[in-house]
Amino acid sequence: MNLPNKLTIMRIIMVPFFILFMFLPFYEVNTARIIGCAIFVIASLTDMLDGKIARKYNLITDFGKFLDPLADKILVITAFICAGAIDTEHPWMQKAIAVTAAVIVFRELAVSGLRLVVASSPDAKVVAAAWLGKVKTVTQMVTVIVMLLEPVIFNRQYYVTPYLLAATAVMTLWSGADYFRVYWGYIDPSK
Repeated sequence: MNLPNKLTIMRIIMVPFFILFMFLPFYEVNTARIIGCAIFVIASLTDMLDGKIARKYNLITDFGKFLDPLADKILVITAFICAGAIDTEHPWMQKAIAVTAAVIVFRELAVSGLRLVVASSPDAKVVAAAWLGKVKTVTQMVTVIVMLLEPVIFNRQYYVTPYLLAATAVMTLWSGADYFRVYWGYIDPSK
C-alpha cells in the first residue's frame, strides 16, 4: 500500500467525521459549518496531494485509479447533501443544492457506467480523468467551501453560492458530455 493510496483511503475515512461534525447537536450551525469546512478542505487537499505524489514517484496503481475518483465522489456528494440538510433557513437554497447534487449524482453514475463498458470491451481501456473532469472536481470543491462558509461570513446570507451552484452544474454536465463524446463508440446503439 503506497502513500497516495493511503491518502485516498484517509479521504474516505474523513467523510463520516465530516457528517458527524456537521450534525452534532452540541454546538450551533455556524460552528458546524466551520468544522465541516475544515475537514472538507483537509480531505480535498489529500486529493491534490495523492495525485501529485503518484505521478511524481510513478506510484500509479489500478487500486488508486479505482479508489481515487470514488473517494472524490463520496466526499463531494456527501458534502452537498449535508450542506443542503444543514441549511433550514433558506428552502430555496436547499432546493438549489438538491438540484445540483442530483446533477452530480446523475453525471457520476453515467460516467461510471461508461467506464465499466469501456473497461469490459475487447480493447479494454481505463478511462482516465480528462482535464474537464479535473476542472469539474475543483469547481465542485470550491462550491462546497463557499457554500459552507458564506452564511457564516455574511450573517446567514448567500451572495456567491447560487452562481457557483450554477457553474458546478454546468461543469458537471459538460465534463460528463465530454466523456460520452470521446467514448461514444463503445456504447453507440446504432452498432
